[in-house]
Amino acid sequence: MRNIRTDLALEACEMYAEQSNKNDGINGVEVEENKDGSITITHVKITNEDGEKALGKKCGNYITIESPDMKDGTENYERACEIVAEQIRKISAINDESLILVAGLGNHNITPDALGPKVVEKLAVTRHIFKYMKEYTSCGLRQVCAVAPGVLGTTGIETVEIIKGIVEKVKPTLVIVIDALASRKADRISNTIQIADTGISPGAGIGNKRSGINKETLGVDVIAIGVPTVVDAATIAGDAIDLLINDFKKEIDANSHLSSIISDFENNDRHMLIQNALSENMGNLVVTPKEMDNIIDKVSSIVAGGINMAVHKDLTLEDIDGFLG
Repeated sequence: MRNIRTDLALEACEMYAEQSNKNDGINGVEVEENKDGSITITHVKITNEDGEKALGKKCGNYITIESPDMKDGTENYERACEIVAEQIRKISAINDESLILVAGLGNHNITPDALGPKVVEKLAVTRHIFKYMKEYTSCGLRQVCAVAPGVLGTTGIETVEIIKGIVEKVKPTLVIVIDALASRKADRISNTIQIADTGISPGAGIGNKRSGINKETLGVDVIAIGVPTVVDAATIAGDAIDLLINDFKKEIDANSHLSSIISDFENNDRHMLIQNALSENMGNLVVTPKEMDNIIDKVSSIVAGGINMAVHKDLTLEDIDGFLG
């Protein structure tokens, strides 16, 4: 596939269809889409090596929740939290004996990368209550602990090493990792949540891959939750050129010399040309909306609310808000 940066399995499916001119599905990939009001839920399941090769992602489940209202914190907030909780439970085995570790990846000081730490701040953590105040654990709570391990540039330690050390000491039955992602479409920034049972590679969204955090490295099941907060500048430039080309094609004679030039340009990898041009002057450039501070606060509330409802038993958002004080 063309080298366009995206962490979303749904977008990888879309790009494969666009670049292969195939609309009859992908061998080894199952896609199911459902609607819940204004919220769209798409389940992409990669089942074999052909699917892995086509999409560039590991076998497993990738659930995408999209809503145009998500980053605005509108009346769909509670339903969005419920859907996140439902989808987490769908691909995990949480029960009364579970001990869940939530790891909020990212740099708290860089707004587009602060999703993970922001989510951790809003979680109903309870492991200490089970350990020291068992008399208060009969109200539907389950054992949850959380950590925001920071980033390699500030700790000098690989994120997976920190989490693995905690896993070996605490022995959770499930690890949930939260991280900011990259999208290929600006209109998906902060309007989309991806939930996957394949783990995550910290820094992949900005082209800075680190050791994977998954079942193979940790020895326990891992659920990864991500929200796209950045888009590659080269992708935006390429999309703008596509629009210009389409407009030109409507205005010119198909047999003209200009039409031939445009066709040649279409057949070349424009994205790579744009990426190389940008890299010479601005390096590996990604962009994010200017209102990202407010967006991160609202989207992190949805992710945290969904996790709280998924891991604790029969608790509503109101119950959890009461617990958090």
